[in-house]
Amino acid sequence: QARVEESGGGSVQPGGSLTLSCTARITFPQSYCMGWFRQAPGKERESVTTLNSDGRETYADSVKGRFTISRDAAKNTLYLGMNNLKPEDTAMYYCAADPRPGCNAYNYWGQGTQVTVSS
Repeated sequence: QARVEESGGGSVQPGGSLTLSCTARITFPQSYCMGWFRQAPGKERESVTTLNSDGRETYADSVKGRFTISRDAAKNTLYLGMNNLKPEDTAMYYCAADPRPGCNAYNYWGQGTQVTVSS
């Protein structure tokens, strides 16, 4: 059973919205960092947004104002709300988690969920 598992991907028209979920079957007693990454065909994987146990959030410039990261601690689930989606947001989206709060490296990765934005 995967330690981290994404869901919620799909196809949407430009301007549409999607919410991705990431269920973590691991618990971090104190510190953590969780984040969303994406990789489009022929491109390198890039960081989309991260959230750590200090409450610090980071966003890639390309998604600021359109994407929102959040976490439900009771459900141990991370979310990515995506609004005003653009064709360039098309990619495989991955969730990652780590017990260190620095958000520099991740021990746990999901298998990914595909997001396609097309008219």
